[in-house]
Amino acid sequence: MTPGATPALAPADRFRALIARRLGLFLDDTKTSQIENLLHRRATAHGRSVERYLNAPEADFENGEIGALALDLTVPETYFFRNAEQFRALAGEAIPGLLRLRGAGARLRVLSAGCATGEEPYTVAMVARETLEEAAARVSILAVDVNPTALDRARRGRYSPWALRETTGEARRRWFQIEGRELAVEESIRAMVSFEARNLAGGDLAAWPPGPFDVVFFRNVLMYFTPEAARAAVARVEAALAPGGYLFLGHAETLRGLSNAFHLLHTHDTFYYQKKEAGQAPPPRAPAAPEPFAPSAVDVAQAASWVEVIGRATERISALAAAHDAAEVVGSPPADASDVRPAAGARPGGETPGLEAAPAWDLSQPLELLARERFADALLHLRALPPGSDGDPDVLLLHAALLVQQGRPDECEETCRRLLSRDDLNAGAHYLLALCRERAGDGRAAADHDQTAAYLDPGFAMPRLHLGLMARRAGERERALGELSQALTLLQREDSSRLVLFGGGFSREALASLCRAEISALGGQA
Repeated sequence: MTPGATPALAPADRFRALIARRLGLFLDDTKTSQIENLLHRRATAHGRSVERYLNAPEADFENGEIGALALDLTVPETYFFRNAEQFRALAGEAIPGLLRLRGAGARLRVLSAGCATGEEPYTVAMVARETLEEAAARVSILAVDVNPTALDRARRGRYSPWALRETTGEARRRWFQIEGRELAVEESIRAMVSFEARNLAGGDLAAWPPGPFDVVFFRNVLMYFTPEAARAAVARVEAALAPGGYLFLGHAETLRGLSNAFHLLHTHDTFYYQKKEAGQAPPPRAPAAPEPFAPSAVDVAQAASWVEVIGRATERISALAAAHDAAEVVGSPPADASDVRPAAGARPGGETPGLEAAPAWDLSQPLELLARERFADALLHLRALPPGSDGDPDVLLLHAALLVQQGRPDECEETCRRLLSRDDLNAGAHYLLALCRERAGDGRAAADHDQTAAYLDPGFAMPRLHLGLMARRAGERERALGELSQALTLLQREDSSRLVLFGGGFSREALASLCRAEISALGGQA
């Protein structure tokens, strides 16, 4: 090889890149042997060598090859009424909400994107028929998938009993007919759904179905995509949805980090989205720093809420700071920013999950003071920022976190609600609001905000810890064990800078020790 030349990619890596480009699928290094086997099978199927197959014009991949690759690389496992809580939300919230918005006699269009073998769009049709008068004439459903084999099965509308394992007896009798060993979807339901082969991750914008749609089901598809393909797909969903339209994702999928164009909704024990009419400001960021104090068992046992534990830690911090540095003028900035050292494991630039956009205001001084546990001083610096800063999401989140540290939950709640009116996908704001609601005695709302924060960011340890502590106080042993165990696992890899912002002044080790102590007290194994 010529010195300085770029080494040629291995065939498996070239194939991986082709799959990412044409299907949007992310295949990590653990799937190398699977990729190599598939590459050889597809090349042989076309009567070509691996090299000729990889060098073929990409147009060749549109003639059934994309569908063949999708069939090998995805798992189109589904069934009727899968995640039934989402269909309850469709019937109880989305359809009534759309009729209020569009008018009682409105016609509704639904897109089932990545419909696989058709169970999802047919379920939507059944729910619509049970919810809306004259639904057969007023609701049309377009179902699309890249896999032509799956679409052929969907059009036939015949399924094994296993596909109806979550279908009630009443729905079976109403919407299915027995045909030998199979169950056939009732003809009027089939007539509400049309099927098309489309590659939703392809570069051709015309491949995405034209809107506007009132509801989009896009479940368990993003989880397969590369980040770039996921962002592009969500942008196309946004463009295809009418204002006020509803989006349902898979239960483990979220729009966090992909789009700010949707409101997050939580009803019927499920999360889903509604398209906004205007964009939102980006979320903020904060740097990392160490955290010194540990919550004692007495603190946790005697406090009525986690906010009280944080408040007691703040009092100790203030007392120590006053004794150590009584001569320092309250509100003065730290003498030297170099005294503030990044916490171990902090991301470059101090980036914190949920705090992703560069701040519009200079927050370096209040963030340095937060790192030194000088919470009152940090608040004074925030208040000294130029006019207009108090509406910035960066400032609002930092302000809310400092108010919790100061034991001022009412003011924190007001600040969080202002922030959520601008960015309701902000996991940190939902967590802080959960603390405020618990302090106010509203445990149900506190749990709801914690669950929202955990849904938006599954790696966020603090809402799991808070849910576990609330369940412990409520005597819900199994739930407490589950949440605390999950929090303990997440704490081991939690971002250090986020622990500074949301950890209540406690270190990773202190919070982990608390989890272990609580798990042990519940009779569990930490």
